[in-house]
Amino acid sequence: MPEILSVAGVHKHYEGVRALRGAAFSLVSGEVHALMGENGAGKSTLAKIIAGSERADAATISLDGAPVEIKNVLDAQRMGIAMIYQELDLFPNLSIAENIAIGRPVKFGELSGFAQPFLDRVGLGARPGTMLGSLRAGEMQLVAIARALASKARILLMDEPTSSLFDDAVERLFRLIGELKQRGVTIVYVSHRMGEIFRICDRATVLRDGATVGTRVIADTTPDELIRMMVGRDIESTTRRQSAFGAPLLSVENLSTKKLQNISFELRKGEVLGIAGLVGAGRSEMGAALFGLDKRLSGTIHLKGRKIDPRSPSDSINLGIALVPEDRKREGLMMQMSVAENVGLGRFAKFGMIDAAAEASALDPVFRTLSLRNASRVSTLSGGNQQKVLLARCLLANPEVLFLDDPTRGIDVGAKQEIYSLIDQLKEDGKSIILVSSELPELLRCSDRILVMREGRATATFDSNDATEESIMKAATL
Repeated sequence: MPEILSVAGVHKHYEGVRALRGAAFSLVSGEVHALMGENGAGKSTLAKIIAGSERADAATISLDGAPVEIKNVLDAQRMGIAMIYQELDLFPNLSIAENIAIGRPVKFGELSGFAQPFLDRVGLGARPGTMLGSLRAGEMQLVAIARALASKARILLMDEPTSSLFDDAVERLFRLIGELKQRGVTIVYVSHRMGEIFRICDRATVLRDGATVGTRVIADTTPDELIRMMVGRDIESTTRRQSAFGAPLLSVENLSTKKLQNISFELRKGEVLGIAGLVGAGRSEMGAALFGLDKRLSGTIHLKGRKIDPRSPSDSINLGIALVPEDRKREGLMMQMSVAENVGLGRFAKFGMIDAAAEASALDPVFRTLSLRNASRVSTLSGGNQQKVLLARCLLANPEVLFLDDPTRGIDVGAKQEIYSLIDQLKEDGKSIILVSSELPELLRCSDRILVMREGRATATFDSNDATEESIMKAATL
């Protein structure tokens, strides 16, 4: 296969932080090439430089054997390069069709007709005229994929494209990748999910600390070898700990909102209740209802035997309920503020001034628990470390019930094990957790029971020891 793209000697700094140091990477025509590494290894930065949304401090780039300079996204698009970003670059105040057609000469009256075939290919049932801001994160991810398909790029970079997709949408994406590969499209696939990489990728390049460790042919390597290349050591996997549960802590009876219908369940002290379902099933909406973000139309919620009525996030936090949202950038973080400011949210302010001693005393233990460092701007952190900032904020509130909405989205294999260990520790400390995840193995690993949802309704509940991926999928789809 001829080499289509080559980058070498790539250097990039952010506010004194070295994101890339001499990274190198090459693609051959028609391959699916994984780009791997821990959080902060430089994967997304390297992809953004290729896509033109970031400028390298230094780099040598060749396309079809000829040197090129990619100054911006338009340069990349003219060269046939497009990217699906982990932090989606979509416009919530425009329609789905307008988002897909941006940058293309499509008349307003032809928008729906232009967008519909691409929506059909990704399996999104929403109408083209629907406002993007009304969609959940997983549905927005499908719009971003549809927009990339509309670009007809010859090199397509995908940064964690399945991070908020459930199994049915993931399978559809894999079929699309197969079709694109047969058409000669070259795909860069940034992901932490080993199963996906070994299923669809031809080669993998591993970055560590901003430098290229090496490239491997997938058929000739193993997950253990790639993990060692990523982290420089072997990862010890953890298994779910059995524990005894206390009395019911949270009881939900016939809860209905605009998107939920008669949801009932109990959550016991020290229990992890997993929530499974396809995109749009109502998983995130349950968290929104408990956290006072969505209005409750009917039903009751009891916490420790007392009826509660959370009508705002502050109500829920005061009651002892915390939420890590699905979309950290849109729903959780102030990207231009520091880590400490995001975690503390002004709670250490006195007369308009931050009590630095009190802040450090409260934040340091949480930062150590999550292996998290302060930074002047959250936007400079990797996606996984941004997720840790949200976890730190919740832990600081010391809640009794913690709703985690896809908490390992965009987190590497080593950091995932840290989050799993944290969930285990919170259980042992008597915390109760509701865990939404798009990864069935993760739900089976972390949960004590699994509630399955479909179209806003609860369809089944399984003890995790008896559940299988097949039984969960059946309950989610039939």
